[in-house]
Amino acid sequence: MTGATGFVGGAAMRDAIAAGWHVRALTRRPQAERDGVTWIAGALDKPDSLAEMAQGSDAVMHIAGVVNVPTRAAFEAGNATATANVVEAARGAGVSRFVHVSSLAAREPALSDYGWSKERAEAVVQASELDWTIVRPPAVFGPGDTEMLDLFRMARRGIALLPPKGRMSAIYVDDLARLLVALAADRDTSVGAIYEPDDGRADGWSHRSFARAIGRAVGRSHVATLAIPAAVLKAGGRIDKLVRRGRAKLTPDRARYIAHPDWVAATGAHPPAALWRPERGTDDALTETVRWYRREGWL
Repeated sequence: MTGATGFVGGAAMRDAIAAGWHVRALTRRPQAERDGVTWIAGALDKPDSLAEMAQGSDAVMHIAGVVNVPTRAAFEAGNATATANVVEAARGAGVSRFVHVSSLAAREPALSDYGWSKERAEAVVQASELDWTIVRPPAVFGPGDTEMLDLFRMARRGIALLPPKGRMSAIYVDDLARLLVALAADRDTSVGAIYEPDDGRADGWSHRSFARAIGRAVGRSHVATLAIPAAVLKAGGRIDKLVRRGRAKLTPDRARYIAHPDWVAATGAHPPAALWRPERGTDDALTETVRWYRREGWL
């Protein structure tokens, strides 16, 4: 497994261990010993460590990737080239089952360097001749997430700055983790499939409705929402990159991605119900996320 020290990968590793798997997990930094885990020191650009990770495994789960880096070359290295390295490790170890975590952004490769790199990574997987399944998660939230934390903090203050008008899907991290572990074990219906899972909400959420759901979770009966025009958002991306350079959080690439109006999981791309379905309602999952943030002192 790659990405086991991250947000989604950590949840998937916990589920895999609970399901009785022994996980060989790639890590760049020393980790504490843990039952059910063999830590493999290495990185996505170190083929020897990837080969060691895949050796003797029944399935390879590739979750790691980059979301916000400064250049197209960095996106290519962290997503497309890294995926090719993991695919080669699986093939070299004789592991045929391959579960790849992509993104809805892969549907729009011309929109951003991020989406372009994720689409290229998917193409690598599809050409691999492995028994692959690709998962394109929408917005993922849950305990330990830092990407949506600012939105929770704003909602606690009764206000939310949002992208331009559009719709999105969301998924609770524990539900996504269950899907990934189920796919690792499945050698039948999911082979060769590209899935877009979500929380079961038909047609997704408007940005405003999701912000207000977060407001309810933090105890706010009303959250004032303000949609930032696409032009302003993109200008902010240019300014942040100019000021903070490589440390910028809102790059032009990320601004284009955020401003896109349709990040809703396609109905026909949902995993089959016999294999997986979301278990936790989003309102309840948001409340659990808030409880965790508060317990950890994040909120």
